[in-house]
Amino acid sequence: MKAERIYVFEGSQQYNRRGSSAGGKVQVFREFKNSEANRLGLALPKGKLRFYSQDEDRQLEFVGENEIDHTPKNEKVRVFVGNSFDLVGERRLVSQTENNSEHVATQTIEVKVRNRKKEPAEIRVVEHATRGGNWTLTAQSQPHEKKDATTFEFRVPLQPDEEKVITYTIRYTW
Repeated sequence: MKAERIYVFEGSQQYNRRGSSAGGKVQVFREFKNSEANRLGLALPKGKLRFYSQDEDRQLEFVGENEIDHTPKNEKVRVFVGNSFDLVGERRLVSQTENNSEHVATQTIEVKVRNRKKEPAEIRVVEHATRGGNWTLTAQSQPHEKKDATTFEFRVPLQPDEEKVITYTIRYTW
């Protein structure tokens, strides 16, 4: 079956008290639709799911595993299978202001992502509006997609050995 490989950097999860991210882990997920077109299309029971791919010698190579919950047919499954060895991310708080009398706060964030793979990769940079209230992005270096009330995502395509910097300013009001 085909299971898309998705790379996610969620820097705010690795954020430390000094305002920068430690580690820079990029998570690897496998995603597929439980459909007949994908050689499935039946209710999948809760349990362990393992992923293998063929290497250059056409030998099966174990690439990750995790547990899934009961999954009905024709539903999408996304499984965390580990951290990437050759994709890196860093997140840094550049500036922050707060005006309690006017009920406004702003933060400027910088996220750097690097591809040390031999092939192109797309990293999904997932960010969260963490202060509550209303929020808007007042500046951004590239377009984002709002995923839910507090989550937004930048999709960053990278060539081998390329680094890109995403910056944005978020404005909170309450």
